[in-house]
Amino acid sequence: MKKLILAIVLLVTSLTNAQDRYSKGMEKAFELWQNQKSTEASNMFERIATAEPDKWLPYYYVSQINTVISFGERDEKKLSKQLEKAQEFLDVAKAISPNNPEILVQEALINTAWVAFDGATYGMTLSPKIEQLYQKALEIAPNNPRVVFSKAEWDMGSARYFGKDITPYCKDVERALELFATFKSETPFYPSWGKERAEQVLTSCNK
Repeated sequence: MKKLILAIVLLVTSLTNAQDRYSKGMEKAFELWQNQKSTEASNMFERIATAEPDKWLPYYYVSQINTVISFGERDEKKLSKQLEKAQEFLDVAKAISPNNPEILVQEALINTAWVAFDGATYGMTLSPKIEQLYQKALEIAPNNPRVVFSKAEWDMGSARYFGKDITPYCKDVERALELFATFKSETPFYPSWGKERAEQVLTSCNK
């Protein structure tokens, strides 16, 4: 009986230590990212992903960082390398957590980065895929603020490109902001981005 209790105690202790290492590593990675050290943050998330192969979030954040730094990048070779890495890590996250709305939004953003780089080349082929990803995310999580806002921002960009009125999508941005105010997740380090960007986009609606 004593051996059994000892084994349980050791198991619980090792799991707690592993969780502590994971939490400290994630916090450090976010700190690096906040301090504009994107490469170091990406590398840190990548090391955590290797150590925690059953957790989707480290893979997600490697993908997100490499996507974010790709917007505005004009070197096609560098862009390709970053977005290929973003997709590679997101594919692993998707395998760990299928039908995850946050992952679907992130995949839409990878494709959007290609369209932003060269709309004439990638717009026609990737736009339908982006639409499908947002539609699927919306069906799964209609009250997720990042889903509602990201779809609205994509729709607004498409409307501007074709010279159409963006006003119909402003109400979706307003709804997203309402959802940001109440959205909560029980999962540590769950994505929380989007509110500030939504506020910025809403100001363009009111001009």
